[in-house]
Amino acid sequence: MTQEIVTADIGGTHARFAIAQVDGNHVAQLTDQVVMKSADHASLQTAWEFYADQIGRILPKNGAIAVAGPVGGELLRFTNNPWIVRPHAIPSKLGLDRFTLINDFGAVAHAVAQLNGENLVHCCGPDKPLPQTGPISIFGPGTGLGAVQLLRTADTYHVIETEGGHTDFAPLDSIEDKILQSLRKKYRRVSVERIVSGPGLVAIHEILSDLEGRAAAPVDDRTLWDLALEGQDSLASAALDRFCLSLGAVAGDLALAQGAKAVVIGGGLGARIADFLPQSGFCQRFIAKGRFETVMQNIPVKLLSHPQPGLFGAASAFLQEHDL
Repeated sequence: MTQEIVTADIGGTHARFAIAQVDGNHVAQLTDQVVMKSADHASLQTAWEFYADQIGRILPKNGAIAVAGPVGGELLRFTNNPWIVRPHAIPSKLGLDRFTLINDFGAVAHAVAQLNGENLVHCCGPDKPLPQTGPISIFGPGTGLGAVQLLRTADTYHVIETEGGHTDFAPLDSIEDKILQSLRKKYRRVSVERIVSGPGLVAIHEILSDLEGRAAAPVDDRTLWDLALEGQDSLASAALDRFCLSLGAVAGDLALAQGAKAVVIGGGLGARIADFLPQSGFCQRFIAKGRFETVMQNIPVKLLSHPQPGLFGAASAFLQEHDL
């Protein structure tokens, strides 16, 4: 018998909702999908109520919520979203009997564990399926930079949530030296998220403009991404090239740190640059790890193509935690 879970993926920019149709222990499909801007709502509760109004029905009593930030403690603050969540109040505020609360990239890892190969597009390295056992590094740029580890064993899998997007940025050439020096004037500590995330492209663009002796025109990151991906502006294109170089270096570092046998790239921007990434300098930077280059050459890198992995994965995490 098909059962239902209301599933939510709350990011820094968007809040996504759907009803997960569950067949046995697997998510069969997502229905009644709604995407809204987080900034248009005062809290998770008001966004939840708005979603119910939008689809015109009473929501299920089982819920799965993925959030862009660490999960734990009595008060959750989002990394790039002003909402505050008190886990103990979720049942009364959202009308849930049972719920699962998970980091957004933890949810993506659950999706990777459950989805088939059709949802994974080859990027670089050996063109082979993800390993059935062992660690897989999963990360992706969006409003921030999410990172998580999926550990597959013979009969199950484990999701290990991390804050790998907040490790220190390590420049690898003179241009990146300048990027670090410039960002250090604004921030006491420069993490990789400052460079390889949506807003990071603006920071890179400003620094490249300065190198060219040009005054960088004020531009928001969404517009700049459009210019870069469409090739309409040479400096925007150069900023995107630099973004992909840095992303490759970060991906390689994460794979080394986690002992990964494979890497999967997700995130909102991961999907947008899916066609561009394999032709960029990403793969060369991913491999360029000195004495470990041979190891890196044998790691497959995939791009996650599922349209809503956070929603799918949050519901999958609920099924791993609860019986329906």
